[in-house]
Amino acid sequence: MLFEINSFDGSARCGHINFPGHIVETPAFMPVGTYGSVKAITTDELKNLGYKMILSNTFHLMLRPGIEVIKQHGGLHEFMNWDGPILTDSGGFQVFSLSSMREITEKGVNFKSPLDGDKCFLSPEIAIQVQSELGADITMVFDDCTPYPSTYEETKKSMELSMRWAERSKTAFAQNSGALIGIVQGGMHKDLRHISIEELTKLGFDGYAIGGLSVGEPKAIRKEILSSLMPAIPNNKLCYLMGIGKPEDIVESVRLGVDLFDCVIPTRHARTGFLYTKAGVIKIRNSAYKNDTKPIDETCSCYTCKNYTRAYLHHLDRCGEINACRLQTTHNLHYYQTLMSELRQAIKSERLSQYIDDFYKLRMTESSAMA
Repeated sequence: MLFEINSFDGSARCGHINFPGHIVETPAFMPVGTYGSVKAITTDELKNLGYKMILSNTFHLMLRPGIEVIKQHGGLHEFMNWDGPILTDSGGFQVFSLSSMREITEKGVNFKSPLDGDKCFLSPEIAIQVQSELGADITMVFDDCTPYPSTYEETKKSMELSMRWAERSKTAFAQNSGALIGIVQGGMHKDLRHISIEELTKLGFDGYAIGGLSVGEPKAIRKEILSSLMPAIPNNKLCYLMGIGKPEDIVESVRLGVDLFDCVIPTRHARTGFLYTKAGVIKIRNSAYKNDTKPIDETCSCYTCKNYTRAYLHHLDRCGEINACRLQTTHNLHYYQTLMSELRQAIKSERLSQYIDDFYKLRMTESSAMA
């Protein structure tokens, strides 16, 4: 992986990630394919929407179907029929979510499988090995995701463990191909966040991810931490904000210099009837759309908006039809891809501030009219 920056607009930057045979323009959003599949959409459809890179998950694939099954196919790319780059989450966040079923030690994490209750163990070395066997293009270090809220001492202990695990992850990765990304931890404490990035920078990674900022903290605190941390991240390295995916959060994070995002929001919300437009969110299940013959968004050029009405989608969604999930997922992912493309163009033309102002004005004006 080679990351290059082409242009700046303030702290925001536009660039590209070079992989053998593939170029990913940044800022970029990665759809989440936890089990080797982005829900309700095929890999060919993802390509047609313009997506170049996706995220998949070490923890879940390790448990089901198991690494041996994927290795029999030649790796995750072949298993899921995706020839673009794949970033694999190490499993740290998933272990974090099993707080009642895990035991964290210096060696790693003992936990019970959420599938069948079997005893499992995940360590930095195992996480790196599994990602290598999956054939990941970007590998993440194994980390301890700090819960919110946590005391200063609890956060410090967690962050220091993540730094030791980061070093072990790098050692385990030494003979592997692809890129290795370090993960900044430190909770909601600025000084611990800065210590974390300093330690990671000493170790040296191909890029730096910011973890632990989608764990239930208030948005104002998240923005404060991110604003403080961003200037400390090496400006020639890829910066990845993990798990953040609301459009307004992406816009503000791009303003601060973040290059890469992932989140389940566009696909999960599509399945629950929350559809994204430039004017805000449409809740398609609401009775107001029962007789609405307009598309989801009259400015949108996606397949769904060109062919179906709000009334039709309201009908499908209320009936529990599978096509509601597929059509609404297509629209939401098209919206996110369009948002990232517009942000890149705004940075290149040095008009990002104006773009963001218009982004908020349109949402306020049109949302009021829709209400």
